Amino acid sequence: MSTFEIKMPKMGESVQEATITKWFIEKGQSVEEDEALLEIATDKVDSEVPSPVEGKVIDIKYETGDVVAVGEVIAIIDLTGEEEIVEDTSEEKGDEEKDSPEEKEAPEKEQEEDKKEPPKESSDLNQKSNRFYSPLVRNIAKEEKVTFEELEQIEGTGNEGRVRKQDILAYIENRGSSAKQGEKQPGTASKQPADSKQPASEGGGVAPSVSGQDEIIEMNRMRKVIAERMVNSKHTAAHVTSMVEVDVENLVQWRNQKKKAFQDHEGIKLTFMPMFIEAVSKALKDYPLVNVAIDGDKIIKKKDHNIGIAVALPGNNLIVPVIKKADHKNITGLAHELNNLAQKARDNKLTMDEIQGGTFSISNFGSFGNVMGTPIINQPESAILAVGTIEKKPAVVETEYGDIIVPRHKMFLSLTYDHRVIDGALGGAYVKRVADYLEQFDKNRTL
Repeated sequence: MSTFEIKMPKMGESVQEATITKWFIEKGQSVEEDEALLEIATDKVDSEVPSPVEGKVIDIKYETGDVVAVGEVIAIIDLTGEEEIVEDTSEEKGDEEKDSPEEKEAPEKEQEEDKKEPPKESSDLNQKSNRFYSPLVRNIAKEEKVTFEELEQIEGTGNEGRVRKQDILAYIENRGSSAKQGEKQPGTASKQPADSKQPASEGGGVAPSVSGQDEIIEMNRMRKVIAERMVNSKHTAAHVTSMVEVDVENLVQWRNQKKKAFQDHEGIKLTFMPMFIEAVSKALKDYPLVNVAIDGDKIIKKKDHNIGIAVALPGNNLIVPVIKKADHKNITGLAHELNNLAQKARDNKLTMDEIQGGTFSISNFGSFGNVMGTPIINQPESAILAVGTIEKKPAVVETEYGDIIVPRHKMFLSLTYDHRVIDGALGGAYVKRVADYLEQFDKNRTL
């Protein structure tokens, strides 16, 4: 019998494991080549795994909800279509064992012996659990004599509440003193009444009080991932923000002239974002040290301009698909790729390649009517630009006859950057250069 092993695919350089969120097939079912086998989720994206071969599924090694390391075998497909002989033989052998009087006595004796033994603590860490524990976590629990019941009660900070190394170590560190937390030490005053309703939260602060009329909403997997990544970014990068107001009158007039013809010819709407991306990329050529990442004490200057665009998703979540090599695309090309990625994001069809490799990001606060914003850096990038809403404002314009006040379309740009590698002078100069390119936009430009 010829078989083929389906392994957990590698979903990017930084991704070492994925969660199985759904199986589309069952054991014993025939599948065709390229037919979807299962859906997996990482900390960045959900993705379907197709079958690279045609055959019959003879083994599924993991269940929905299991966290599996990259490269692990998750299913086996029989390429010949034959029955699984080994499996059937083992089942028949199992039946024979049940019918054998001699072998039937042994388990009964063992059961009698077990009854004589004193009851054991429930410390078997291999018991069935509703959540996954990595071998590292299990080994730490075994060495520190953490019981299965204790392990089940530890609050996990990983995906779907998975217990990570730091979670179990924190539990072990506090386990010895937990029994004494309520005791009053001699010569000291109690900081909090015994009946206090304000326990410490997981983040180290005070947990909010909850009344009977409040609604408690469990975070879904994506919201947990977003929360973890945002906190990690704030802890990693020294965030600083520089802002500038931009006169985009020429840009607005040009788009108003072109948008109908563009939609008729290209079949998509012409938004302002392609022009923002173009200006960002031009400025990155002028200031390449903004297009960088930090690796320890090394600065990695990126060659490509891979621009991530934050896209809001249904359910109040967001994702950042990436336009690769944006500096090699014109406005029409940027508009098509932007439209395609945004639609795939909303349909949950983005691939791993389409959300990784970014070197700089843009967040459109203006799409929600916001004047400006201070976004959090998308790690491992070093800067992110927020674009505000475009508004018509009275502006002072110099003419040969003197200054006059006229209505002009204006907006704010806010650049948040990592002060570990981008100083204020560089950050301020870069965002001003982006503004210059937008203000100097040629309103007679052809597509």
